[in-house]
Order: sequence, then structure tokens, then C-alpha cells
Amino acid sequence: MQSCQPLVTASPFEVYRIISRPFYENTYVVIQSKSKDCLIVDPGFEPEAVIQFVDEHQLAPIAIVLTHGHSDHIAGVASIKQQWPSAPVLIGHGDAAKLSDPVANLSAGYGIDVISPPADAVLREGEDLQVGDFRATVVEIPGHSVGHVVFWFASDPVLIFAGDVLFREGIGRTDFPDGDFSSLESGIVNKLYKLPDSAIVLPGHGEPTTIGHEKKHNPFVSLS
Repeated sequence: MQSCQPLVTASPFEVYRIISRPFYENTYVVIQSKSKDCLIVDPGFEPEAVIQFVDEHQLAPIAIVLTHGHSDHIAGVASIKQQWPSAPVLIGHGDAAKLSDPVANLSAGYGIDVISPPADAVLREGEDLQVGDFRATVVEIPGHSVGHVVFWFASDPVLIFAGDVLFREGIGRTDFPDGDFSSLESGIVNKLYKLPDSAIVLPGHGEPTTIGHEKKHNPFVSLS
């Protein structure tokens, strides 16, 4: 089991990370500090570790939240959904079809056919995520994947679950069939970089960063 210390504490949330091989993808468990309710964000290829963590902490998953439909971010959905069938699967409307299509979710290219349960609901910009006491703004940022969405919580400080849009001094790949650098760059500059410099970015791979750091130091999309 990976560290039991929260990766980030941002009132009223604690965020834990479970890194899934082989792509070293970040699965996040977001816990309401005053309850046992949690969100599971982007369960990857090692769902057993997520299930173990949730059980050991006696948590209650109330939703499975997906930033996009690539296989390394959805491979664990079936196992998580089997364990907690009442937790809805939520994903951006533009990537919902990837859940059941191994070619579109890129798993077929690795000789692994990842098929996830279908979405229970799809998300669109302007229709914010609302589940239990969790409230998040949904922002559509295509470019890495055509239906990629980012979630930001008005916590203290702001938390951004960025998937494969923005990394620490990096960005998501745009050479996939539905990728587009111009769209990705525009979304980062016009949507994410408008958030407070103190906002914490929790990426789909690698370490957390802040909006302020990326505006100054990101070599792909920098404002300095």
C-alpha cells in the first residue's frame, strides 16, 4: 500500500494518490474531511490498491469521476463499479464512447482490450459536477482527447483535477487521433490560467504543481 498521508489537503478535502503501473497514472481518492464520502478519480490499471485503500479507511465512494476515456484512466472502472455498484460513472460527453471501444481508448494498440461499464451520466461545461456534498466546475479542454474535461473545486486553495491536460512543466500528448495542440493550448491559457496562481493542479501523471508555477515555467504553454 502506498503512503497513507494525504497528498494534498485543501479545506474541506483531503486528496490521496494511488499510482497505477504500467503508465504510472495517478488515481485520486478525494475525501470530504468531515465525512467518509469520497470520489474516485480516474481509476487505472491497479484498482485492487484503490479498493484496499477505501476499505482500510472505511470510506464510501459516491462517484467514479473520469477526466477522459483513455485506457490508463478507465482500466479500473469495472472493478470499482463491481465493488460499489451504486457509485455512478461520470465522464465528459465527448469521451463517453471511448469507455466501450478499445481502439478509441487506445488499449487495443497495446494488445489489451479495456472495456469499461458505460457512463451513468455525461458531463458538459456549464453543467457542474454535483454529487453528495461535492461540487465542482466542469471545464471542457480538448486537445489530448476530444472529450477531455477538467474539474476544479472552489476549496482553499482551489483544487484542479487536470487529467492529461496540464502536468508539472508539461502538457498532455496531442499526437493521438483526436488530439490537437492548438485546442489544448487555448484551453490551458483561456481557462486554467485564469484561475488563481495558488490553485493546485493534480495531473494524471507526475507530481502536483500550481497554476502560478506553470504560467512561469511550463515550456509548452508559458505566459512569462
